[in-house]
Amino acid sequence: MKVTVDEETCIGCEACVDTCPEVFEMVGDKAVKKVSEVPKDLIESCREAAENCPVEAIQVED
Repeated sequence: MKVTVDEETCIGCEACVDTCPEVFEMVGDKAVKKVSEVPKDLIESCREAAENCPVEAIQVED
């Protein structure tokens, strides 16, 4: 599974980092992905982070 963060849309609320810190991190005031491919054991928490993003800046691709 792949994940992307639209930095133009991201408001830097850090919800994704709180939910899945293994995949997301803050760089300045924007969230970015830390991995190119989401490990299988983190897929569920990564999807939860995407669903909880208040501005829908995270896209998940199977």
